[in-house]
Order: sequence, then C-alpha cells, then structure tokens
Amino acid sequence: MGFFGTKEPRVPPHPRREPTLDLPVSAASVRKLFGKDADFSSRTVLLAGSRPVTAFFFDGLTEGGKITETVLWPLTRLWAAGAQEKEPGRAAAEGRAPPPETDREAAEALASGGLYTTAADLRETMDEAAADLLAGRCALFFRTDGFCVTVAARTENRRSISEPEVESSVKGAKDSFTEELRVCTSLVRRRLKSPFLRVAEEIVGRQSRTAVDILWIDGLTAPALVESVRKRLAAIDTDGVFYTGNVEEYLIDRPWSSFPQVITTQRPDKFCAHLLEGRVGVLIEGMPIAYAAPGTLESFLRAPQDSSDNYLLATILTVLRYAAMILTLFLPAFYIAVAGFHPEMIPARLMAAVIESKQDVPFTTAVEVLAMLTAFEILQEAGLRLPKAIGQSVSIIGGLVVGQSAVEARIISPIVVIVVAATGVMGYTIPNQDFAGALRIWRFALAAAASFLGLLGMVLAFAVLLGRLSALESFGVPYLTPFAAARGPAESPLLRPPLMERKERDAALHPQNVRKQR
Repeated sequence: MGFFGTKEPRVPPHPRREPTLDLPVSAASVRKLFGKDADFSSRTVLLAGSRPVTAFFFDGLTEGGKITETVLWPLTRLWAAGAQEKEPGRAAAEGRAPPPETDREAAEALASGGLYTTAADLRETMDEAAADLLAGRCALFFRTDGFCVTVAARTENRRSISEPEVESSVKGAKDSFTEELRVCTSLVRRRLKSPFLRVAEEIVGRQSRTAVDILWIDGLTAPALVESVRKRLAAIDTDGVFYTGNVEEYLIDRPWSSFPQVITTQRPDKFCAHLLEGRVGVLIEGMPIAYAAPGTLESFLRAPQDSSDNYLLATILTVLRYAAMILTLFLPAFYIAVAGFHPEMIPARLMAAVIESKQDVPFTTAVEVLAMLTAFEILQEAGLRLPKAIGQSVSIIGGLVVGQSAVEARIISPIVVIVVAATGVMGYTIPNQDFAGALRIWRFALAAAASFLGLLGMVLAFAVLLGRLSALESFGVPYLTPFAAARGPAESPLLRPPLMERKERDAALHPQNVRKQR
C-alpha cells in the first residue's frame, strides 16, 4: 500500500504499445475508418486517362488549393499524352517516360518525383497511411491494394508569432513559441545556425499521436543526457498529450516534489541560451512552451534580462531576487513566530504599535496571517480565471476593498495586511512561475509550523525543506548546484561578471566542450 493507495494497477495494462490497424491498405479500409466523419473527403481522378486514383483528405487539416495544384491537376495530365499514342515505344524514343503498366509502378513513380510537392511517400501499412492522413496529408489509393502514396498538403492556418505573455522582454527579442511545432523549430534554427544542432522526434500518445522533438547541440551536450531524455519520452504510455504536465511529469525524477525540475520558457532566445549551456531542449506539438533539462535552483532564479543589463546592475538585481525569495518564503512564518511566541525580540516602540493594532481583533496572529494568505491566493486565482479585461480590476479592487474593510471591522490588524502584501509582491520577482508556485506552497507550510512551535517550528520546517532540496536531482544534476555539489568550474549564482569573463560552461552539466569563448 502506498500513501495515496495501492500501487497495484486497478485496471489491466494496455495490451500493446501503440494501436495497430489490422486492415489492408485499400480505399475500402479508409472509408471503413473515416467514411462517416463529416470532415472526411475524397476525389477520384483518372491517371494517364484511364487509371482511377482516389485522393482522401480531411477538410481543415489540408488546403484545397494545394491538393488541386500539386496533386489533382498533375495526376490528370501525367502520362496522358503517352497513353493516347498508338505506338507504345514512341514516348521512350523521344526521351519521355512511358505510362506505367501497373498500379505499383505508378505509385512508385509518383512517390519518387511525379508530383509537384515537397514530400511524397509510399506507404505499405494502414498505420502509416492513417497517421499521414491525420497529420494533414493527402492519401492516393489505386485499384490494387497493399500500398498508397501520401502527399504533403497541410494547411498553413496557424496562430501568428506574437510577444511572450508570461515572460516579458524589455531589451530582448519580442517573438515567442507558437502551437505549431515546425514554427518553433524554425525559430530555434534562425538563432542557432549551427550545423551541429540536432532535432530528433518521438511520437507520444496512443490516441493523440503527438510529435515531441528533442533538441541538442552535437559535440557540446552530454550524450548520456540526450539518451536519458530520449528513453523517458519513448517510455511514456498514455492516451493523449494535451497539457504540459502530460510530458513533464514523465520526464522528471521526482514527480511528487513541488519544485519544478525542468525549465519552461516561451522565449526562443532563452531556449537557445540553455542549449548552448549544454542542456537538452524539448518541444511539444500543440504547446507554445519549451522545456530545457536539467533544471536547478539557480536556473529558475536567472532572468534573460541579466545578460542584457550592465553587469553591476544585473548583480544587484540578482541579489535582490534572492533576498525577495527568502523574504517571501519566511516573512509570514517569522512574523507569526515573533508576534505570537517571542514578543521580546520586537523593539519596544514597534511592539507598542503591534499591540495597539491588535486591540479588539478577536483572532490570534497565526489565524490572521493564514487567513490573509488564503485570501491573497483566492484573489490571485480569481484574477487568472477571469477575462483579462476585468481580471486585473477584480484583483486590485478586491484586494483594496477586502483588506480595508477587514481592517476597519477590526477583523485583521493593519500590520498583517502589510506583511501579507509585502510577501505577495516579493513573490512576483521570481522569474519562473513554477518555482514561484512551489514557494507559495512552502510559505504556507512554514507559517503553519510557526503557528505551533514558533521559531523552532519554522526552523524545523526549513530543515525539512533543505533536506528535500538537497536530495533532489534533475537528470543526475543536484538541485542546489552550484551552492552544493558543484563539480569543477561554475559561475557564481549571485555575481554576474562581465560577459568577456564568462569563458566556461557549468561543469555540473558535463558538457563535452567546456569552453564557450576565447
């Protein structure tokens, strides 16, 4: 028995790794599979004037103009003149290809260059043919069964490249990843024009058949890291991939941990920077977010803007970011411990102000802080779920009205409102939202521990947190690198030297090429 129930499967496992279509490759099989679907279409034309060929495609996935220009029109004219000639050898004598004698020869000729298209493949299994149809291709079937030709005709309708919504860019690039996988890979290749950039693909999801690309730089990234990511993706056995967690939780080492173990980003420039450091990138079809592995605590507190600002300013902002992380995590718990258990630590004048502010307040300090933290999270969640036009207004007005009304009604003391507001604002300085979410969880844990044992409880909870972070690894790299378990040269997590002094990559990633500049 496990903590969340039995570990034994309650339902039988999947009988096989991927669904197999036990059907012959024929037009009848395609009609049996998709014939009742409203968006499924077909068109029969005559090849060489007498040989019928049926084109199957899905409306919306394919573009009608492409099918007409690159498939149907060439099929009706290809070998038409040779088929009408009375002398069979005349076309060959004049240097023209004679009409094929069999359907198999016609299919091979079309797949090897007979159509005006960028991609045409000969398929001999129904699994391949169905996968190509659902990927936006047009499938050509002949009277003879056992094979077909699939032609690229995918529609170009897609969301245009826009600015990143989560990661704002001040002095950097203004483009972001989109849901189209090939657009994402093109954004990467526009920045990394290296011939050593490699892109491998895995198909994940029994029903969704989602393409997942693995990106790395050959000769720089550790081969063991690439192979580890590839094996974990290949081992995913799920029905569909529609959310980031459908892949992320299968990639990481500790899915029960609240802290993120892979880096997520919407920005292609940040993604390319991680590739150059020796990390492995993952792009998922249908998701405008990229992953970079492994992730460490230092990487989640680093902002792309740090490389654009002056090194002194970047260092100061980094130090402030770490200070804000510590305060947003410990400030509520510290206030509960000091005000409720150790009031002698507060200066006399400040203690008098605290006592005055708590007059007529019926709740203890711990209840006040925990209640305000909960209200803050509810307001934040409401602002995220509402439409953008009113979400920010509801968060601001709700915070002002609720806070002011609670103080005037003597339900909450004013200093608690200040502590919780300062805690929330400092939490927004964390560049990575997943890491900020983990801090929010542990903020409640530390505050709850301080409510029972004061400073001792806060210290014990922090010891548990530190122990979990020390034991956490991401693809074999310690989570607290380079604060602990640093192997070889590594940049300081707090001090950002001038760019010309940053000559080596982090040795904890085991890059094959440690040197990154002269």
